[in-house]
Amino acid sequence: MRYVHTMIRVTSLEESLDFWVNKVGLVEMRRVDNASGKYTNVFLAAPKDEASARASGAPELELTFNWDSDEVYATGRSWGHLAYKVDDIYAFCQKLMDAGITINRPPRDGRMAFFKSPDHVSVELIQDGESLPIQDPWASMPNDGSW
Repeated sequence: MRYVHTMIRVTSLEESLDFWVNKVGLVEMRRVDNASGKYTNVFLAAPKDEASARASGAPELELTFNWDSDEVYATGRSWGHLAYKVDDIYAFCQKLMDAGITINRPPRDGRMAFFKSPDHVSVELIQDGESLPIQDPWASMPNDGSW
């Protein structure tokens, strides 16, 4: 058995790609437009997973956009969240904030943070390796909304 991907439904492909690719930094691996099914799938990989994703198609995040859906997708919380390891959690959170993304749970502990996608999918960031030394402004930042 091997992990392949996580699929999330998105309400705007353009807004989601701007968020996941331009702001978060994932890499678009491939795109499938299915006219008969009236949907588009876009597969993304974290930069450090790009070679593996090109070789085997895993691990990836699959964005699914249904062309003619008038319904608003409800985000089920029963499955939890996506998680990515980062080299420097403080620098990554600052990059997201500079792009206008709210850090819902700041990395006060130098180890973990949460933010949300435009479709309210919770994303956890985990410091790769040991926790970074606790420092301000992160140590004193309160939570902002739910995560």
